[in-house]
Amino acid sequence: MSDDDNGDGADLRAADGRVPGRRGMATRRRLLDTTLEMLESSTYRDLKVVEIARVAGTSPATFYQYFPDVEAAVLVLAAELAEHGSEELRSLIDGRQWESDPIAIAREVADGYLDFWQAHWSLIRVIDLAALEGDERFRDLRTWLLNGANQAMDEMVRRKVTEGVLPAGTRPAAVAGVLTSMLAHVAAHRQGFENWGVPRDELRDTLAAIVAWSLTARH
Repeated sequence: MSDDDNGDGADLRAADGRVPGRRGMATRRRLLDTTLEMLESSTYRDLKVVEIARVAGTSPATFYQYFPDVEAAVLVLAAELAEHGSEELRSLIDGRQWESDPIAIAREVADGYLDFWQAHWSLIRVIDLAALEGDERFRDLRTWLLNGANQAMDEMVRRKVTEGVLPAGTRPAAVAGVLTSMLAHVAAHRQGFENWGVPRDELRDTLAAIVAWSLTARH
């Protein structure tokens, strides 16, 4: 980690290469928070520097001191979410007492995914859309976001195969990949499911049954 990295994956240098002081860092944070807030009601391609600066109570020139364009600010926000989110999602799987009550823990996993996507939907939809369009930067960040829980599930399946809980032919990477994709996809389309008459608790319980069976052969 370089001296210009604050430990959350974001380069803190200004656009001219300098590292901002305390007041500069506060201004940078305000611009990022304003950008994130505005993503709630606008697509990131519709965001304008002049509008972000106005809402943040500063000037476009100040914005350009920290970011060359809106996309650069969105990438910083996405990197922050990927780093923190990867750990948060991994913690839903790792270090849990799965043997005690697999279905209860699996419900917490499903709830965790549904809550996370709901809380961060405005930014996740940007990451998903840009990744689908082939932007490797956003695709890498999406992989980073999902990879923590994916690795935790892969490791868990390997242990369960070794312990004889899961069949010897079980493919850990395949199981983890399918579960990761399922949880993320359902969480991303929760509102659509609810519009079709499938309430959240039914989504959660269905996800939980599949997760518990896949990871512990119990439900």
